[in-house]
Amino acid sequence: MSARSNKPHEVVERALELSRADGCVVIADEQSTANLRWAGNTLTTNGVTRGRTLTVIATVDGKEGTASGVVSRAAVTADELEPLVRAAEAAARGAGPAEDAQPLVTGVAQSPEFTEAPAQTSSAVFADFAPALGEAFARARAGGRELYGFANHELVSTYLGTSTGLRLRHDQPNGTLELNAKSPDRTRSAWAGRSTRDFKDVDPGALDAELAVRLGWARRRVELPAGRYETLLPPTAVADLLIYQLWSASGRDATEGRTVFSKPGGGTRLGEKLTGLPLTLRSDPNEPGLESAPFVIAHSSGGDQSVFDNGLPLRSTEWIDAGELRHLTTTRHSAALTGLPAAPAGDNLILDGGEDRSLEEMVASTRRGLLLTCLWYIREVDPATLLLTGLTRDGVYLVEDGEVVGEVNNFRFNESPVGLLGRASEAGRTEKTLPREWSDWFTRAAMPALRVPDFNMSSVSQGV
Repeated sequence: MSARSNKPHEVVERALELSRADGCVVIADEQSTANLRWAGNTLTTNGVTRGRTLTVIATVDGKEGTASGVVSRAAVTADELEPLVRAAEAAARGAGPAEDAQPLVTGVAQSPEFTEAPAQTSSAVFADFAPALGEAFARARAGGRELYGFANHELVSTYLGTSTGLRLRHDQPNGTLELNAKSPDRTRSAWAGRSTRDFKDVDPGALDAELAVRLGWARRRVELPAGRYETLLPPTAVADLLIYQLWSASGRDATEGRTVFSKPGGGTRLGEKLTGLPLTLRSDPNEPGLESAPFVIAHSSGGDQSVFDNGLPLRSTEWIDAGELRHLTTTRHSAALTGLPAAPAGDNLILDGGEDRSLEEMVASTRRGLLLTCLWYIREVDPATLLLTGLTRDGVYLVEDGEVVGEVNNFRFNESPVGLLGRASEAGRTEKTLPREWSDWFTRAAMPALRVPDFNMSSVSQGV
């Protein structure tokens, strides 16, 4: 094997050969991206990028326990490989025992494609999408709308090797489309977004038509005060709230009495009904259209992620089953600490069990309420209740007698996703959605729309 080979799997093997630590994990991430951006119905930029990041995790056994050192660098050359390995070893020797230390995952697991070249995206991913986008520009121009937005496609091939024998590979495609339509005077704005693996299932023309309807609704403006309103949360808003809930579902933190999932007096709320609706919240690496890595890929330790768990198989996990809290997120370390089963957080999130009703059908059965477009600037207020605050954005609409009658002002909201699940009176059809707030970190989600009888719009916002 050449020390100067640039093939990712050989770089991983060479780094493992160079290691003098008691244990070693090497992760090579080969990333390629392609993107389009547009403004005012005109394509403005496009580009393709490629890069590699190499992460070396060294573990060193000592009298007081096992320490770990992690070093990541981009664009590592053959000459820089040994210094990178030595830096990880030095970091481990300079660190105290790692609290999350566990034996590295063992086994003879090897992905059949481990030695194959990395998958790569290119501008060809937009071969059908780009012409359809041009047609949407023409229709928007004719209809007096201006379209702004971007399309991004990323493909990451991850090669994971360990001193215990694991040789794993995962290719993760990730595509996002965000489209804003604005009136020429910029007083009206509407947004739509989609998550996709390959841009074959997104139609910019259909999205433009949807935004045209919303801009039409906004021609009539109704000012409303703060208060509690029956509110229809679209799938993107539900996703943003429940992703934050998943990030806050640490089994260790709950056991220690620090979160909304802690039971008063001690213990956790596992087994408790969180909603009267028959909803199931789950993560599944094999979910069709939302496939994600079937094993743990951890570039660092923190929260409920541990570098010692790299390569641990991931399976379908039901966080909530038919309304009942079933699992909280744990590493092998925090599972042993709390007595809970090991349940690493997955890289997708699905809420199902609602009725087979579209958002449009839910609007049609609303006597009076609000229809949201999306949420943004979500921040935590109180971890004990998981109270979140944030703003509505790009269109809040008033529904009366089953029809949208105008656009209202934006609001700041104060709500807990756990509380919302408990008060939700209806869930619609589950569909793939793009979480707008968290789309830089989490895009693989499928959610229904939710009807909440008393959503707390705590104050009026002047945002758009």
